[in-house]
Amino acid sequence: MKPAVTMRAVQLRDYSGSPASLGVAEVPVPHPGPGEVLVRVFASPVNPSDLSFIRGMYSFRKPLPAVPGFEGCGTVVSSGSGLLPTLLKGRRVACSVSDASARGGMWAEYTVASANRCVPLRKEVEMEQGATMLVNPLTAWAIMHEIRRGRHRAAVITAAAGALGRMVIRLGRRMDVPVIGIVRRPEQMDVLRGMGVDHALDSSHPEFDARLRERCHSLGATIAFDAISGEMSGRVLRAQPQGSRLLIYGALSESAAQLPPPSLIFEAKRVEGLWLSAWMRQRNILSQLSIARRIQGMVGSDLKSEIQARRPLEEAVRGLEEYAANMTAGKVLLMPGLSAWC
Repeated sequence: MKPAVTMRAVQLRDYSGSPASLGVAEVPVPHPGPGEVLVRVFASPVNPSDLSFIRGMYSFRKPLPAVPGFEGCGTVVSSGSGLLPTLLKGRRVACSVSDASARGGMWAEYTVASANRCVPLRKEVEMEQGATMLVNPLTAWAIMHEIRRGRHRAAVITAAAGALGRMVIRLGRRMDVPVIGIVRRPEQMDVLRGMGVDHALDSSHPEFDARLRERCHSLGATIAFDAISGEMSGRVLRAQPQGSRLLIYGALSESAAQLPPPSLIFEAKRVEGLWLSAWMRQRNILSQLSIARRIQGMVGSDLKSEIQARRPLEEAVRGLEEYAANMTAGKVLLMPGLSAWC
């Protein structure tokens, strides 16, 4: 069955971040080139990186109008030249279009993706979990890799009640690595307590800094991962033992990291960035396939994503607002096949 000639797609008209910058338009269905496949999209989640992109705050901007959406899943309906694209035809895949060179986005009925950025889904993997299989689970895996590679006894993660934070905590349990989870509101503590987290801290508590320092030193948390930036980066870095690493992988505060010079100068602490796309490019294709296989085995358990809402493309703005207002509740999926009247 040949795909349609035109399709519905969410279009970004400017980088202001306002609701008026997004709308649904009828556009031509893209054609896959060499090494590419055409995917009929089943679902695509809203991620913090998507929010950054539509606000013009991501690592790159695309010519406008552009179709947002960095990850998702669907079925390969046609392919360009090359062995791998041909082998993927007819397969259910999770795929990523998060590079600046990607021609399309996932918030559409169809998208073109590089065959190298597609992961065939095993039969037992549900499509909704396949849609959220790459960004958060791969980042959680990269975080645990950095912890184990550096032989760190324990770790710290901010935004711990979010999907990624919970994944890291569960992987820490599996790999016997204590994880200190930091949240920003008392109600988010209930999420971690419900998971039975031993080391949960609320940064709004007046004794937070003292408690964080005590936990970092007693557990040996010499590596930390910060999704918030702003003043949080400095608070975590100050609390860590001498010689620690802080990896910043997000900026939910939308503020520059505030770092204490004494920690860097006198305590030999290091601050680095962690970007999943760059981390994955450092792995060869066999390593990437091995990671993908292991992740698929855990998307129903340790790497499972909670879904708070499902929206058709026409309700993309509503979906973004829902997710931004309560990321802790889970992902919002944009689903091209879902009727706006459901």
